[in-house]
Amino acid sequence: MPYAPPEALLVVRGAEVAEQIEGNRETVQDIVREAYLTHARGDSSLPHSSFLRFPDRERDRIIALPGYLGGQFRVSGVKWIASFPGNITHGLARASAVLLLNDARTGFPYACLESSLISAARTAGSATLAAEELIGGRRAGRVGFVGTGLIAEHIRRFLTELGWEIGGYRLFDTDPAAAERFAQTLRETGAPDVRAVGDVREAFSACDLVILATVAGTPHLADPQLLRHAPVVLHVSLRDLDPALIAAAQNVTDDIGHVVRERTSLHLAAERFGHQDFIDGTLADVLTGGFTRDPVRAVVFSPFGLGVLDLAVGKHVYDRVAGLGGGSPVAGFFPVR
Repeated sequence: MPYAPPEALLVVRGAEVAEQIEGNRETVQDIVREAYLTHARGDSSLPHSSFLRFPDRERDRIIALPGYLGGQFRVSGVKWIASFPGNITHGLARASAVLLLNDARTGFPYACLESSLISAARTAGSATLAAEELIGGRRAGRVGFVGTGLIAEHIRRFLTELGWEIGGYRLFDTDPAAAERFAQTLRETGAPDVRAVGDVREAFSACDLVILATVAGTPHLADPQLLRHAPVVLHVSLRDLDPALIAAAQNVTDDIGHVVRERTSLHLAAERFGHQDFIDGTLADVLTGGFTRDPVRAVVFSPFGLGVLDLAVGKHVYDRVAGLGGGSPVAGFFPVR
C-alpha cells in the first residue's frame, strides 16, 4: 500500500469526548494503569514537557506534552494545554487543550481531539488508581479535598462511579462559596457527613485520604501536624506542600525525572536537601509490588502528569468515536503533491 496522507483530519469535539468518558471511568482507570506499566517497561518515548510562560502574567502558562507509547497503544502525538487561572473570574474554564495524534508510518496527524476533558479524566484516573493501590481498596473513612474546582469534581466522579465506600467528606477552598457548591453536589449524590470547612487543617484531620487539587504556584502547607495521622495524600496540584512535609512522608510519583523540575514541591525539596532520596518509588513500583507502605508515615503521591497518559486515553476515545462514525472529518486539510 503506497504511503499517503490521511484522507481527512478527524476533529473530535468535547461533547463526543465526554460521551466516551461518562459511564466508562473504570475503563479509563484501566487504560491509565496499563499506560503506566508500558512506560515503566521502557516502551515509550517521553521528552520533557515544554512550558510557555509570559513575562507579564506569571500565573498563566501553556504546556506542550509530546510522546510515544508502545505496547497495546502504539500511539504518538502531543497535548497542547493552556492554564489561565484568571479565566474562572470571567466564567471560563481555567484549562483548554487539544490533542493531536500522528500516523505511525508517515507522521501525518490524523486526529485533533478536544483534550481538556481527556486531561482531566487521565488526571482523575491516575489519582484514584494511586489511592486504591496505596489504601488497599476502594474505601476511605473520610476524604478531605483542598481545592474544589474542576479537577476535584472529576476525581469525585471517579470515586463515585468506581463505587468507593466513603464515610464522610471535609472540603476546603480559598473561595468558601466554591467549597459549599461542591458540598451541595456531594449531598445531592447521597454522600454522608459532608462539611465545607473554613480551616485547611480540618480537611486533613481525621481524613485518611486527602486530595490536593489547587492552582497554587508555591507551597502553602507547612504544618507538620497535617500529616501526623499518616494519611494517603494525592498531591495532584504538585506545589502545595512545603519541602519539610515532603521529607516527613513517603513519596511516590509517576516519573522521577519529570517531576523534579518546574518548581514542584519535590523539585524544591531536592534543591533544599541536595538529593532525591526522599522519593521512595513510582506508581508503577506500587502496581508491581516494588513499594512497601510504612503504616506510621503519610504517603504522598505527586504525579507530574505524563503525556503518555493523554495519548493512551485519547487513542481510546478516538477509536471509539471513529468506530461509531463520529467526529468531523476535515477533507483536503493536507496539500496535494
